[in-house]
Amino acid sequence: MPLSKDEMCRYARHLALPEVGAAGQEKLRASRVLCVGAGGLGSPAAMYLAAAGVGTLGLVDFDTVDFSNLQRQLLHGTPDVGRPKTESARDTLRRLNPDVAIRLHPVRLAAANAAEIIGAYDLVVDGADNFPTRYLTNDACVWLKKPYFYGSIFRFEGQASVFAPHLGGPCYRCLFPEPPPPGAAPNCAEGGVLGVLPGVIGCLQATEAMKLILGAGRPLLGRLLVFDALAMQFREIKVRRDPACPVCGTNPSIRKLMDYDPFCHGSSGPPPADAETDEITVQELRRVLADPGAGVRVLDIREPFEARIARLEGVPLLPLSELAARCAELDPRQTYYLLCHAGVRSRHATAFLKARGFRHVKSVRGGIAAWSAEIDPAVPRY
Repeated sequence: MPLSKDEMCRYARHLALPEVGAAGQEKLRASRVLCVGAGGLGSPAAMYLAAAGVGTLGLVDFDTVDFSNLQRQLLHGTPDVGRPKTESARDTLRRLNPDVAIRLHPVRLAAANAAEIIGAYDLVVDGADNFPTRYLTNDACVWLKKPYFYGSIFRFEGQASVFAPHLGGPCYRCLFPEPPPPGAAPNCAEGGVLGVLPGVIGCLQATEAMKLILGAGRPLLGRLLVFDALAMQFREIKVRRDPACPVCGTNPSIRKLMDYDPFCHGSSGPPPADAETDEITVQELRRVLADPGAGVRVLDIREPFEARIARLEGVPLLPLSELAARCAELDPRQTYYLLCHAGVRSRHATAFLKARGFRHVKSVRGGIAAWSAEIDPAVPRY
């Protein structure tokens, strides 16, 4: 169907480009793009894809809008706090371009639903903030032959690439074959992120998606683009397809979709069952703090800048970054409860101390964020 008069006006600047024109705009209108995540990366990617006239835009996200999201997740505003992200994003995108069909998937992407959800789209933009979702998305895209537009952010650095073995390029596992061990890679909540950084990387992802739809230019296939915001510098790393890749290699060892929370716990999701004996709840922490005779020392292992934002009175600070050097200050016979931001680093520190002979160490599940949510909302969340 030819472009309408309104479409000709809306996309006039596209139509003026020989690489797009009316035929290219019709390709965009016929395309179906899935954004996995409606957060930092998903916000700019979805907004620019909707503005560009992508016909169908799918959004996968099970989270709700939090105040801490607003520093970078431009799909959402202050009145949206507490709303499902998919609903907030839908309203923003409809205001931007009501002609785009918005499909919502307010669920956690999992092995049980990934093939069905991803299979309904032509390509996938990765806005995930955790490793389990990223590995699952990659694997599903490989088997369904869907181009996968990768993006990641941390502090002041971002990365972007295009993974598509069916187009001759590598997959995400060719670069990172296995998920990282628990606690090895902190997320943005733990390490922080410059608010504009996902805007840069998300726009790169949207650009690459549009180029592939249009068949224009040279895609980031086989190239990893790394952006350093502090140095304002881009550098490129070549990524080749790995014949030994466990998913897209000559003899793949992974042949079905699986959930990766047990393998890289700490990025997302509930703790594995065998971790429960090494954890206590914030309710138990409250009981201990109220009872000086309980014989338990509580240690805050966050960094000093975090303690300046939110802190529990009377709980001493021993940053995880100093734990190895100051381990001798601790008594292996003492019972310790370790507190961090969200329970990730405290589990890592618990395992570290237990490996060095500390038998009575437990992590506070959910960290100070859980304390704020369940015990004392006056403690700031960040």
